[in-house]
Amino acid sequence: MPQFSVRALNERGHVLEQRESAASEKELRERLMQQGYLVYSVRAESGILDGWRRRRARVRNDVFLTFNQQFITLIHAGLPILRALELLVKRARDAKLHQLLSAVLERVRGGDLLSEAFRRQPNIPEIYTTTLMAGERSGNLEEVLSRYTQYQRLAQSVRRKLVSSLIYPCFLLVLVLVVLTFLVTFVVPRFGQLYSSLNADLPPLTVAMLNIGEGARHYFWAFVLGLIAVIAGLSLLAQRTGFGQRLDALFLRLPVVGDLWWKYQAAMLARTLGTLLQGGIPLVPAMETARSALRSARLRHGLGKATQQVREGQALSETLAKHNVLPGLAVEMVEVGEGTGALPQMLASVAEFYDEDLSTALTTLLSLLEPAILIVVGGIVALVLISLYLPIFSLGSRIRG
Repeated sequence: MPQFSVRALNERGHVLEQRESAASEKELRERLMQQGYLVYSVRAESGILDGWRRRRARVRNDVFLTFNQQFITLIHAGLPILRALELLVKRARDAKLHQLLSAVLERVRGGDLLSEAFRRQPNIPEIYTTTLMAGERSGNLEEVLSRYTQYQRLAQSVRRKLVSSLIYPCFLLVLVLVVLTFLVTFVVPRFGQLYSSLNADLPPLTVAMLNIGEGARHYFWAFVLGLIAVIAGLSLLAQRTGFGQRLDALFLRLPVVGDLWWKYQAAMLARTLGTLLQGGIPLVPAMETARSALRSARLRHGLGKATQQVREGQALSETLAKHNVLPGLAVEMVEVGEGTGALPQMLASVAEFYDEDLSTALTTLLSLLEPAILIVVGGIVALVLISLYLPIFSLGSRIRG
């Protein structure tokens, strides 16, 4: 359903800026007016610019996690939800969090459920609003939110471990690109000027290297802009369902990287689905919500088909295997969990297993990747230097002759 950015005035005179879903702008305006809002503007969200704006307005994960921990503490102390929100709004130091909680507080005061109030705010994960709804229906909001915060801490720990593992290789690649760019765009053209002044006969390797350097010096920015245009074009095409699935399927087939990405997605899916099931969400709604946690277009599509078949009565493990959503070992573990009635616990074990497997595989890969990068770069630099100094060697032999 289309998304709209809304700016409206409520009955208390406060201006609210939030995101709403509706079939059309007219329907959304009528719905807000019936709820007592004075609508200033309704704008359809689309394209990269809106996505960039939403990302800028997003509350940081660690800030949002801290808010939930404080919220759980206040609820545990016996405070009503409305009073707890009022206290947290006053104590919020982060501007984005303050804006988010203020909008939520206004909606709760207006009679909305907490889950509905958060659902109407931009950049709130679906798993969070579903968790809140489960806590409201079961009357055990504190326990359900505690499971969510534990889920978030584990997910953040895995992400930080992956990022910290990739920092040095990324720094090395950037340094390599800077050195090669300097060699090709500055050093090589200087040698070209030297050999032109000497009218020397150049070997084919040197001629080719000088042509590359001359082309890079004149067309470097055109190459950079073209590369940016290609990346932007692929990003736009990836938003189309069919092309995005084909591109993602191709990425998953890559020898090592694709397998690591699949394991990471499998761990995320298992952890999210297990957390929702432990919170009391039925299997089909839990699968629909867990689908939003996946970043792989092909796996999201496969999980959507699996959800439909589970709704029709088929077993979860059977549908996950049929649509290749999880690796074979994970499917077998899910099948055991279904048979023993311990599916949430088994899904947690699947997530832990693939987190550990991913960490080990990534450490091994990076230990091989770093020397491989150095060897390749050393070979390229050696090739450049040999091609540039070959004419000097030949000129020296002629002088001696």
